[in-house]
Parts: sequence; C-alpha cells; structure tokens
Amino acid sequence: MKDIALRHVATNGINLRIAEAGDGPLVLLLHGFPESWYSWRHQLPFLAAAGFHAVAPDMRGYGGSDKPAAIDAYDQVSISSDVAGLIDSLGYDEAVVVGHDWGAPAAWHTAWLHPEKVRGVAGLSVPYHARSKVLPTDGFRRMGGDDEFYILCFQQPGRAEAEIEKDVRRWLLGFYFTASGEKRAELPPMGAVSPGGELRDRFAYPDEMPAWLSEEDLDFYAGEFERTGLSGGLNRYRNVDRDWHDLAPFHERPIEIPALFVGGDKDGPTLWGAAAIDRFSETLPRLYKSTILESCGHWIQQEQHEATNDALIDFLGTLDR
Repeated sequence: MKDIALRHVATNGINLRIAEAGDGPLVLLLHGFPESWYSWRHQLPFLAAAGFHAVAPDMRGYGGSDKPAAIDAYDQVSISSDVAGLIDSLGYDEAVVVGHDWGAPAAWHTAWLHPEKVRGVAGLSVPYHARSKVLPTDGFRRMGGDDEFYILCFQQPGRAEAEIEKDVRRWLLGFYFTASGEKRAELPPMGAVSPGGELRDRFAYPDEMPAWLSEEDLDFYAGEFERTGLSGGLNRYRNVDRDWHDLAPFHERPIEIPALFVGGDKDGPTLWGAAAIDRFSETLPRLYKSTILESCGHWIQQEQHEATNDALIDFLGTLDR
C-alpha cells in the first residue's frame, strides 16, 4: 500500500515482518486472530500524518514473521518479549503499544512485564483482565455450558486447522462477518459449538461485502493463511493455561501507566469483559478513557476506523512526546 513499507526486524531470537509509516514517537500496533499487520491499514497512514512512527508487525506465527514449531513458543511471556525487543530493535527506548483481539493482551502484558518500555497502552475489544483465580480452560467450560466454548475447540492441535483449511477464504469471511456489528441479531452466538459440530456451523455470510471489508481485503487475509497455515495463530490459544501458571507471581498487580480502552457494543469480548471493565479503577489506575463504540462489532479498527483513529490520537495527545 502507498506510503507503507515492509521489512523484517530481529527481536527476541526471531524475525518479525513489520509494516511501517512515518517518523516520530513510536506507536506499535498489534493484531489478533485471524489477522495480520493489514488490519491496521487505516491507522498506519493516519498516525504517520499526525507525526508518529507507526509500526504494525505480523505477530509471531503470522504472515511474513517467523513461525516457531513448538506450541509453547506462543506463550504470553515470549510474545511480550517480542514486543519489548522490537522497541529496542527499532532504536527507541519506549513506545505506545496498542493491541486488538489477542494483540490487546499482548499490549496489556507488555505494559505489565516491561513497564519501562511502554509510555502508554491501549486495548481494543479485549479489556484488561486481572489474572483470575480460576484456570482459564475451567472457566471456558463453565461459559460453554452444554455447548463447547470456541477457545476450547482451538485447544487440540490440528482440529481447528482441519476445519478452516477446507476453505480458508470462506471460513474467514464467515468468521469476520459473524463477529462484526453487521451480523443479523436473530442469529445464534458464534462463540460456542454444538456437540459434534464445528464453529462454522453458526457462521452467517453477507449478501454483499460489508463496507469495512472488501473482496480485495479478504483476498489478502486468505492469501496469507493459505500460504502459512493457521497453526501459528491458533497456538496462542493453546497457551492460556500455561500463561496462567507463568504469571502467577503477578496476580492482581495493576498496570500503572496511562491506558485507553475501546470496545464495541456488539463485540463479544467487550460484552464478556463487562466485569473486567467495571474493575478498571483498580486494575488500570491511570486509565484515560474507556469508550464503547455504538453499532460496532469485534473488528474495531476496521469497522469504525475513523472513530478508532480519533480515540487513538486523542489519547496520544495526552502523553508527553
């Protein structure tokens, strides 16, 4: 894309492909599943024009970045170290770190584990959750009830890959659309799987492409995953219990740097995280603002990129350059 450059950068023992634009203070943009740097295509030029060096990596396991084979290589400590190391490799002492979906926990935990590297942190869709007393997979079993919560479906290596890789492009379209703010209200939630079923059984498909996702956008995402497979992204889900054990020494520790949260009123993780949002006064004592965008689903920075850009630039304006 015009004015966005791609290159590889070494960090934490691996190489990450980054997309970057602009010069100035560093803003890192961390994507989630199943996405890539491309999910920040609206933010990179905007932040560059506002005087920032905007950088969106393909997270480990995705796109043009390295894809370690071991499942335990995708734990939160390693990913947070990727982010902290990327700040160093780009020649900065600190950065503002912004994350969406799985990128949000990566941002929150980088601020938690490497606070000297992060001068501001923002999470989109997934609020900051203090470490629970309950093992994550046990909590997901309770959430699923008679069905199977989708994160549990992703635990078994190869299972989700087999479902998705039957038709990557069609699966992605269903996943993106069903989690968006445009999904029809009468459809059942996509976060659970009926016994013996597949996640895609509950997908909806648009009659025509939504304004925020073109055929060309879908082609880009599908092309990336058809080339790389899905295991790198799915392995992040397979570390939730490992993270819970690894991060036990930090139980209930707040994030004590300036923070921003942006969610969607039709977004599953935002709605499921209502209790975490209610605790922000304790867990994010320097929270600048918590904003819930109306008629917005999961893909915050794509569905409502202008509102997202406004929220980010407003937050960045409160931080010392």
